[in-house]
Amino acid sequence: MRRTQNGVALVLVLWVITLMAVIAGNFAFSMRGEAQISRNLLSTAQAQALADAGAQRAWFELFKSPTDVRRWQANGLVYESMLDGATLRVSIQNEAGKIDLNTASDALLLGLFRSVGMAEEESVALLDAVLDWRDADKLKRLHGAEEDDYRAAGKNYVPTNAPFETVDELQRVLGMTPELYRKLAPALTVYSRQPGVSTAVAPPEVLRAIPGINPAMVDQYLVQRESLLATDQKVPEFTGAGAFSSPVMGIPTYSARSEARMADGTVYVRQVIARVVPDPGRPVTVLAWGIGESEQLTEK
Repeated sequence: MRRTQNGVALVLVLWVITLMAVIAGNFAFSMRGEAQISRNLLSTAQAQALADAGAQRAWFELFKSPTDVRRWQANGLVYESMLDGATLRVSIQNEAGKIDLNTASDALLLGLFRSVGMAEEESVALLDAVLDWRDADKLKRLHGAEEDDYRAAGKNYVPTNAPFETVDELQRVLGMTPELYRKLAPALTVYSRQPGVSTAVAPPEVLRAIPGINPAMVDQYLVQRESLLATDQKVPEFTGAGAFSSPVMGIPTYSARSEARMADGTVYVRQVIARVVPDPGRPVTVLAWGIGESEQLTEK
């Protein structure tokens, strides 16, 4: 009897030890997971702080004297530096070099739609839908879309019949797709308030959207512009743009993109749009503040 009792006791002890080992293993695994989550959160917070610092550096650079050869230029070039073991890549773009959704000529918008591979009929339909969205009336253009069309398409919203407040709003226009929007968005703005674009600071996709333009001329101009920028010389406007070229007017507005990449691979991208004026009281007025997507940029 005593042997049986000892055997049962031994089995119970073994079961308890096994159970405790399982609990300890689960606890250790859980702690490793918690530790990894904590490290990820810390790395993301650090990357965010560095990306925000890069955006602030962009505004600081814009206030430097134009004669300062080390001053960052608002032409889309990327400035890379190392900070606290992380790689920081910052670029500044003058919004005057983009196509304004509210004030651009119909021909320029149509040229942009065609330049991303849209067929003629699709381009015209999207142009009419954009114009119907932003105009003040509810009259439908020949290929456009007004309230009834949005209802018929199952949308729970209708055109605002007012100017676009953000480029993101374009995603709500009937006929727009996520893929098409990703192609169009880098060339668009709602802040330049110009009928044309300032070609000296325009991104390549904007120059290629100009109607009747010769692609070879655009490529030649881009090479010339890059060469002049490399030697800190003034870039002339693109003569091939003709009437679609507009000088920078009004209060200058800039978009800054700041990407921080940590040593462990964590990436955070800050995108900011702001107006910059020589006012000591409020030199920078932020118009948009958001998170961007990581991408490969051309370094200066």
